[in-house]
Amino acid sequence: MSLIRPWDRALLCLKLLEIDPTLGGIVIASRSSPVRDRLLRHLPKSTRRIHGQMDDTALFGGMDVTSTLSKGAVVMTSGIAVNDDPLLLTMAERTPNERAVRLVSETDSILYVLDESTEDEDLLPPVFTEQLAFHIDLKDLSLSDARSMPAEVVPSDTISTDQAIELFAQTSATLGITSLRAPSFALKTARALARLDGRSEITQDDANTAAMLVFAHRTTRLPEFEPEPEEPEAPAEPKQNPQNEIVPEDMMIEAVKMLLPNDVLLFLNGTSRTGKGRGAGRVRKSNRRGRPKPSRKGNPDSQTRLDVIATLRSAAPMQGLRANAARRTAIQIRSSDLHVKQFEEKSDRLIIFVVDASGSSAVGRLAEAKGAVEYLLADAYARRDHVALVAFRGEAAELLLPPTRSLVQTKRRLASLPGGGGTPLASGIEQGLMQAISGQRKGMTPVICILTDGRANIARDGSPDRQAAAQDAKDMAKQIRGLGFDSIVIDTGNRPEPQLRTLSSIMDACYISLPRANASGISKAVSSAIAD
Repeated sequence: MSLIRPWDRALLCLKLLEIDPTLGGIVIASRSSPVRDRLLRHLPKSTRRIHGQMDDTALFGGMDVTSTLSKGAVVMTSGIAVNDDPLLLTMAERTPNERAVRLVSETDSILYVLDESTEDEDLLPPVFTEQLAFHIDLKDLSLSDARSMPAEVVPSDTISTDQAIELFAQTSATLGITSLRAPSFALKTARALARLDGRSEITQDDANTAAMLVFAHRTTRLPEFEPEPEEPEAPAEPKQNPQNEIVPEDMMIEAVKMLLPNDVLLFLNGTSRTGKGRGAGRVRKSNRRGRPKPSRKGNPDSQTRLDVIATLRSAAPMQGLRANAARRTAIQIRSSDLHVKQFEEKSDRLIIFVVDASGSSAVGRLAEAKGAVEYLLADAYARRDHVALVAFRGEAAELLLPPTRSLVQTKRRLASLPGGGGTPLASGIEQGLMQAISGQRKGMTPVICILTDGRANIARDGSPDRQAAAQDAKDMAKQIRGLGFDSIVIDTGNRPEPQLRTLSSIMDACYISLPRANASGISKAVSSAIAD
């Protein structure tokens, strides 16, 4: 089947969008290349190119601030994205989520989205995948692959609309697709395929092809089919009318599986794209606004506000020349005069305590950690700090306290903490790293604070192996350093542990030796290290 080839699927999707624009559009995953240029030549000539960083007024229209201030009356402008012309969105991975939502919800145009991200950059805004029917990946194609091949014509039985709806709904549920738009898109695609072939009825081949185009990139799980036991052959029965038969979903699922990549497990689990990179498209998140900063030149939109004072101050020196040129006495404002307000980007701090709860002295360490957490929470309302607690013992680590600023909740969760067993240090560091990544995605600034004596003896897989445990801890430390998280290592042993110094060096962490640490000392050490 030629539709397995990405190029043929891409061309077919473009034709289907022209037949039914309500399919929304297509995501084209490809950086600049001759293959992509060849595909873009197939777009309608009326297609208008836009960029995700364009301001809202240019995209969706609104008040022209310059003309309004100059004429003394409200002047409205129309945006590029509000007409019926198809839109080509370049570098879509850099589009803010709010603007992406407006693009798909406030425009009736076909949207061609170019996803030019790489593996180490941020992910495409999920609204594009949700509300656009198709997705094509051209990253591995060469010019020799960008040639159409004749599609196979396979005789196929027709199915009713009700049968198609039931089939699409069952298949999407089997493949772990929770969005209701997917079966709707599949039905529209099947109808468009029939219209493309000059037919009014949907065939089984139309349904399978629609499933390939709509379901493949949305699949989250694959069913496991068990072989049916062999049964003796039954006597032949008269052939029923194909229109009254229920089309099996197995054929459709097999059609979808043909388009899945070889590393299907990684693809389905979402581990091939972590979104934790620091590429050019990455924007630092923050979860609250800080103090005002000096204004900057720019046009106001939904993300920024006009600084009237700074704008007038910029326009004032030129009023004499502008008034003489225009022969008017009103204030003359130009676009170069416009200034918008800026604010400091501040984020709440998240302190993640990773506490060694193993061995005979675990009770004392956990008691000190509990006191340190309560010390930090005492003034959390003033500094807006969040605190999380991870304890590791036995064979693995456990999150005892999710990020919180609630003193009441903290005291309840810390009332009784278990102790004893082996020292799975790597597992504790891994759990702390996961909490740091989660906190960063929520706009917080995480700091990982590890309290241990450094004598790791349990590997990440739970096996008792000191050498493997030490190596696993170093591997996790490298990940913390690679992701750039601030970290602190507090040595709570009776004597400074050389392995912990090495570990903190690998982690690029602040090392503090506190053999007789108490809650107040730990709290002060953490506060001092963070302040530095």
